[in-house]
Amino acid sequence: MRIDVGIPNRIFPLRAYSALVALYISVFVLITGNGLMSTLVPTRAKLEAFPDFAIGLGGAAYFGGMLLGTLADPWIIRRSGFIRAFGGFIAAALAATAAFPVLVNPWIWACLRGVHGFAFAGVYAVIDAWVNAKATNQNRGRLYGMYQAITFISSALGQQLLLVQSPHSFRLFSLINILFALAIIPMMATQADPPQAPASVKIQLGWLFSISPIGAITAFGVGAANGSFWTLAPVYVLGVGFNAHVVADFVTAVVIGSTLMVWPVGRLSDKYDRRKMIVGLALIGMMIEFGLCVAGRPTHLVMDLLGLGLGSATMVLYTLAISQTNDRAGPENALIVSAGLLFLYCVGATLAPVLASFLMQQFGPEMLFAQNGVTHFIMAAFAMWRMMIRPPAVNAPRPEITPKSAALAR
Repeated sequence: MRIDVGIPNRIFPLRAYSALVALYISVFVLITGNGLMSTLVPTRAKLEAFPDFAIGLGGAAYFGGMLLGTLADPWIIRRSGFIRAFGGFIAAALAATAAFPVLVNPWIWACLRGVHGFAFAGVYAVIDAWVNAKATNQNRGRLYGMYQAITFISSALGQQLLLVQSPHSFRLFSLINILFALAIIPMMATQADPPQAPASVKIQLGWLFSISPIGAITAFGVGAANGSFWTLAPVYVLGVGFNAHVVADFVTAVVIGSTLMVWPVGRLSDKYDRRKMIVGLALIGMMIEFGLCVAGRPTHLVMDLLGLGLGSATMVLYTLAISQTNDRAGPENALIVSAGLLFLYCVGATLAPVLASFLMQQFGPEMLFAQNGVTHFIMAAFAMWRMMIRPPAVNAPRPEITPKSAALAR
């Protein structure tokens, strides 16, 4: 029996989550594997004595692959359907993962990370579009916050799996492939209706900027900051004198902070202006990042506490960006919004790690957080400027907005 979750239901609040159960299960298993991958690859690369610039290039290749995926993957989704496309994207990630322990070379690894990026752009497009197509302005922050909370919990678990085996071993790559394969099963078994196929899959950045300049710039800035962090945080930790165990603890602290805050932030953003929350959280993140920049070699405990605060403030910003944009876009444009914001995220995440790795190589590992602090300051300043000249989106049912009429939403 079809369950319509597009209509808010205050008496049975769990109804809004019912058609997303299979998706949430797949996300949990899949992101556990990808969380391990995101830490394992740069850690193993550092142990293999890859240059810092090559490690940064590998991270840029991942997001470069995502960038290409944002252009091609919506077409694949439209042609194949959400569920079949989801399975195909994971199959591509499986093949690339199997090649890592066999072909230990920085240039080959960069290409393989590009394949991962292409595949996960499609995976995230499916997930984001599915969640936002089932949401309304009254519950979007909570539904997307739940998805993000599951993402962060599974990512934290994935970071800790780095301790199961030595990073030199092929077994961790095999474990990642097992998790990727298992993630396909819930989506193949679901009886919930997928989102409606979009009428168009062409990314329209002008339309995206016109309906939500803050959402677009925030997505770009979050990509720049997060791309640099996830690519180079292990290099920072090892560079200030710690070992792989501390890498796992620091990254896990960031993920735990994100997990604790993302659902409350989403819930609050359903009640209050999402733009004010973007400003506040970006400024808090900036202060923490500048603290890490000047701390030199902090103690293990201090670094983990700062990581907890960093995750709480900065890793939830994309949730606000996509919610802010979808508030003005209409459910029929969920896939276009998802692909467009992911495109902007990937542009930032492709360029920033290369710059950050260069600065770290020239001036020290602390430059990672100097760059990210500046990024979050610019993000907050832009949002404050836009708030002065445009009222907030009203958190109530709105007429559908199509790309042709987007300019009317200004």
